[in-house]
Amino acid sequence: MDGAPRPELAGLRIADPPEHWRDLGFDVVDERIELGGISIQLVDPAGSGVGGITGWTLRHVDPGGDIDGLPTSVTTDGPAPVVTHPNGATALDHVVIVTPDFDRTAASLARASMPLRRVRDAGGFRQGFRRLGPAIMEIVETPGALGKPRFWGLVIVVSDLEALRERLQPHLGEVRGAVQPGRHIATLSDDAGVTPKVAFMDAD
Repeated sequence: MDGAPRPELAGLRIADPPEHWRDLGFDVVDERIELGGISIQLVDPAGSGVGGITGWTLRHVDPGGDIDGLPTSVTTDGPAPVVTHPNGATALDHVVIVTPDFDRTAASLARASMPLRRVRDAGGFRQGFRRLGPAIMEIVETPGALGKPRFWGLVIVVSDLEALRERLQPHLGEVRGAVQPGRHIATLSDDAGVTPKVAFMDAD
């Protein structure tokens, strides 16, 4: 049996001004958010028009360049420290990637030692999942779309979802049942000041 360490998500890069995430209640230090063992680097786009998640850093994978066009770097550093955030955020539940070619992206991930562990038909499109250490990678098929896959959004775990909704009014939507049994989720509106799609979820 192969005893090699399994691939892990170590970090993300987001093209947003750090103060926008600080306004959401995150503890931002040196333009970084440490979130459940994952280090999120915030880079102010300074009017470039670039936004969203611009790349990821992985651990325990070979440094083979981008994965199906997804900007990828590799680190041998250990996990980021655990930090308690004022908004109650404790972890990153999953990062969402959208792709116009599900099979091609899945094959590229498999070549990088990250084959999907589960694929489901969501009614007209497919979703694929794999745990990468502290967080889950979710691949979502976008039929008819053009171009390369791209990082789309994040789901962040918080200790008290109702309290966070009160804190972030009017930017956090209705708390509703999540796909995961027994859990609840609320989506951040586009006018909250951050460019990735963001949702918050209560703990498992």
